[in-house]
Amino acid sequence: MRNNRHTKNRVFAPEKTLADKYPPSESCTCEVCLQYCIRPGWWTVEQAKKAMEAGYAPRMMLEISPELSFGVLSPAFRGCESQFADYAFMARGCTFLQNNLCELFGTGLQPLECRFCHHSRRGLGYRCHTDIERDWNSAEGIFLVVQWSKITGFWEREINTE
Repeated sequence: MRNNRHTKNRVFAPEKTLADKYPPSESCTCEVCLQYCIRPGWWTVEQAKKAMEAGYAPRMMLEISPELSFGVLSPAFRGCESQFADYAFMARGCTFLQNNLCELFGTGLQPLECRFCHHSRRGLGYRCHTDIERDWNSAEGIFLVVQWSKITGFWEREINTE
């Protein structure tokens, strides 16, 4: 067994939150940044919960992981509100993007992925996306998707359309 006398009194820094890891970028309406806005970014589980509490559940959509093991609530494509994400609607853009401006900007409800992505951070979004994916692949994430489905009547509609 390893001697722990060197680590016994060691103080470890608390783990960074996703918001600490991925700080907000400057506001920008350049072509690159607007492209990020057309494809809705993801909230963390806690952010999505706050957005639901603020009454935005009907403007969310459910994205399912490729392996079908968990879901992510995100701002909907226009026309996909309270439904499964249907990529046929992707070109319509995010339901919160109005006149090339985000309705959620400055409200404290803008998704972490949207706040972080910026033309000056090209290539860094993948790490942010992957960390948010891990956040949703959790008991808290599954519970929130179930709550959302009850609020929006999602499962009842899906069952009745089969």
